[in-house]
Amino acid sequence: MSTDDHNLPDLTPYVRNGDTVLWGQATAEPLTLTRALVAQRQFFGRLKIFLGIGLSDTFKPEHADHFHFMSYCGAGSNRNLARAGVLDIFPCAYSSLPGVLKPGQAFADVVLVQVSPPNEEGRYSLGLANDLLVAAIPAARVVIAEVNPSVPRTFGALTLAASDIDLLVHSSVSPIESPSGKTSAMDMRIAHRVADLIEDGSTLQFGLGGVADAMLALLHNRRELGIHSGIVGDGIVGLAESGALTNTVKGRDVGVSITGLLIGTRRLYDFADRNVSLGMRGNSYTHGPEVLRSLHKFVAINSAIEVDLTGQVNAEVANGEYLGAVGGAPDFLRAAHFSRGGIPIVALPSMAGQRSRVVAR
Repeated sequence: MSTDDHNLPDLTPYVRNGDTVLWGQATAEPLTLTRALVAQRQFFGRLKIFLGIGLSDTFKPEHADHFHFMSYCGAGSNRNLARAGVLDIFPCAYSSLPGVLKPGQAFADVVLVQVSPPNEEGRYSLGLANDLLVAAIPAARVVIAEVNPSVPRTFGALTLAASDIDLLVHSSVSPIESPSGKTSAMDMRIAHRVADLIEDGSTLQFGLGGVADAMLALLHNRRELGIHSGIVGDGIVGLAESGALTNTVKGRDVGVSITGLLIGTRRLYDFADRNVSLGMRGNSYTHGPEVLRSLHKFVAINSAIEVDLTGQVNAEVANGEYLGAVGGAPDFLRAAHFSRGGIPIVALPSMAGQRSRVVAR
């Protein structure tokens, strides 16, 4: 190990050869712990590494010398691993992911989590993600937590006591931030068309990006909107501040926006901190059919790489390269189709450069 590596926690007593290791995805990656995993990889033997959305540069193709990388998506920094041929991708609906990976078994042997400082009762919040962690943590052999004062204390489906944690590491490394990109003129045109379909009292699911940000900004004049979404970004803050977001008529979780994962900037994290009107849940709740069926006027807004003339949607592959994921779109779009007053929406430009995104098949 290098001199800098000696400042990292020693994970070797906790991680065994053949283990599957998982952590919070995207902004919820516990950077001190994942960096330690990389630096000490030669001491573990061979590990299976489950990656969600990658927003850091922690993992590189050369780390496949000791890691077998797996994921449900090719998004973010996962793309570099996929291009190098060292990432196995499981294309499946997000609601079914734990069962697909290890049917009837623990989802992961070792779970690394990023948590906020404990509350008055000594319990640690999972901060920026509940998501897959809610299923993974209770079944894991080892839970290692990185406590960080910059992580918001959120209200989730699962909190941890000190007795639930095998190793607790203190860190001052700032959580990953993911600012929105610039909204293009095309994004605005699509956002206007989508916003025109959304009525007062709708419950919204949406992703990230220019269209979602622009659409949310256009909804500030609506009333009694609700949110039930796998991911939310900075756009939720302005919607809440406008008074349009109340969650009063959504059919469940009255007064509370529900999500599994926060991907944004400090603005979002400060909004989420100790905010009782924001609830974090696991993927069986955010994407579960029984839950989604109970939502009032559920409007699901998703993007795609291509659509064909029969209405089939490709959100995974472009030019033979796996860039996206099946993800939550099938779960959400089906639910919106069957929701009374709901609308399933797939929003995308008709062209990508000189290539049509509407294909024959």
